[in-house]
Amino acid sequence: MRRVKLDSSVFLLAAIVLLLVAGGLFAYYSLRTDPIADALSGDRVMNTLFVIEDKGKPLSSFVLLYYPATKRASLFDVPGDIGLIIQSINRVDRMDTLYKGKRSPLYVKAVQDLLGITLPFQVTLTLDRLCELVDLLDGVDLFIPDPVEVYEGAAPILLPPGVVRLDGDKCRLYATYSIPDEEASASAVRRQRLFLAILKRLGERKDFIKQPSVSSFFHTLLTTNMNHRTTDKLFNELSSVDMERLPVQTVAGNRKEVSGHPLIFPYYDGSLIKEIVSQSLSSLTRKTDGTLSDRVYTVQVLNGTVSSGMARKTADLLRGFGYDVISVGNADTTDYAQTQIIDRSGSPDMAQVFADVIHCPTIVTEARSTSTTDVQNNLEYKADFTIIIGKDFNGRYVVR
Repeated sequence: MRRVKLDSSVFLLAAIVLLLVAGGLFAYYSLRTDPIADALSGDRVMNTLFVIEDKGKPLSSFVLLYYPATKRASLFDVPGDIGLIIQSINRVDRMDTLYKGKRSPLYVKAVQDLLGITLPFQVTLTLDRLCELVDLLDGVDLFIPDPVEVYEGAAPILLPPGVVRLDGDKCRLYATYSIPDEEASASAVRRQRLFLAILKRLGERKDFIKQPSVSSFFHTLLTTNMNHRTTDKLFNELSSVDMERLPVQTVAGNRKEVSGHPLIFPYYDGSLIKEIVSQSLSSLTRKTDGTLSDRVYTVQVLNGTVSSGMARKTADLLRGFGYDVISVGNADTTDYAQTQIIDRSGSPDMAQVFADVIHCPTIVTEARSTSTTDVQNNLEYKADFTIIIGKDFNGRYVVR
């Protein structure tokens, strides 16, 4: 009889344990939150890191900021040759040194620290997988301004000008080719265009991707920190972004050689890019009537001092804040004591926003010329704003 009691008590204890485990699992899956649903219900910006990997290292890293309420987004291109102190080796090196494969928490943290934001959503594609994705989408459309004819290497690279639909192999060529003596940023710009074209195509083909057989293959191409359901929700949301009006900004800085390797050190010890990201977030969440902050304003930069290169550096600064700098040059004299902004935009509010970027208190309003000759021959009449740099400008702010 004693043995029977022991067996019964053991059985009862095991049943209780099983019930507790089952209850715990049920509570976990019932109460577990969906990060995309949280972002949508909580009226928050969705920050996503996209890494295109080639030969074990990032070919490009893009951070997409998307605000569902306004359907607006902003894209930041993070170069791999950003210089920073790598704690594990106790030296300054490229940021992509921290990248150790498709899940690299130290690399993600470095990007987060650089931009001053968190990146809860992460998506990685190898270049091979990206090409497969393009073929799955039946190609992507790209505008190629000039014909590409590169005859160096094993096979020539030939791409016609105009709007061209590229398959996976052609996208690989487009993403990786370089031309001797071209600017270092040219290849990065091509990859930016390709990335945006793929995002746009994903939106166009979203119903096709939702088909069960296609969806299962689509998920094999991606490495993410999300489950399939959350990944589907993310891409479904991003299909609403207007890619034609999405501003792209690159983390800029001073290029210096360290141990024989060129590295980019972000301006002002990284504070500038954080400020640009912060302003971008504010712009995304600002609800407008679609006539003001949605527009890209044009700028002419003139150097009114004897400091060489001041106009070029200021142009880089303003591009970082999303302005279209159409002209850089010298003012009529190098003896301007005070920096001033000439506003032809017709929008005092936007002129003040522009002035606040450099803390400039002097704004002069000028009517835009209605003369066709003036507009055709003078860039100043095409610019919404002209900034004349004075001696009170320290390269970042007006100091008086």
